[in-house]
Amino acid sequence: MKGFVQDIEGLATRNDEFRNVLYTAKNCQLVLMALKPQEEIGAEVHQLDQFFRVEEGSGEAVLDGVQTPIHAGFAVLVPAGARHNIVNTGSKPLKLYTLYAPPNHRDGVVHHTRGDAEADTEQFDGKTSE
Repeated sequence: MKGFVQDIEGLATRNDEFRNVLYTAKNCQLVLMALKPQEEIGAEVHQLDQFFRVEEGSGEAVLDGVQTPIHAGFAVLVPAGARHNIVNTGSKPLKLYTLYAPPNHRDGVVHHTRGDAEADTEQFDGKTSE
C-alpha cells in the first residue's frame, strides 16, 4: 500500500524520541516529536510550511515573537519564513507530531535527544518512504 495510514495520536503519545521521521512523501513529511519538561525545539526559520498538532502535555508556541499557550488538541501552522519555536512549559512530556511541506529531514531519521538533533547535519536528501 502506498501512503501512511496509522493511529497518529497513539503513535505520538507513545513516542519518547525528540524527533522520529515516520513517513516522507515527495511534497510533505510526517514527524513525531517529544519534548521533555522545559525543553524546546529551538527557535528556527524554514523556507517551507510546517504544521504541529499537540497530542499530550502543555507548552507555548512562539511565532515571530508572539507567545501562545498550547495544550492537547492545539494545532499550530507556521508559514514559510516565520521564526518559530515550540516550548514545553509543563511538568510532563509534550507529545506532538509535525508535517513539513516539503520534507525537511532524511526519511527514517531518529534523534533521541535535542542534542543528537543539533549534532546531526542531516537534511532531506530527496529519498522518500516509497
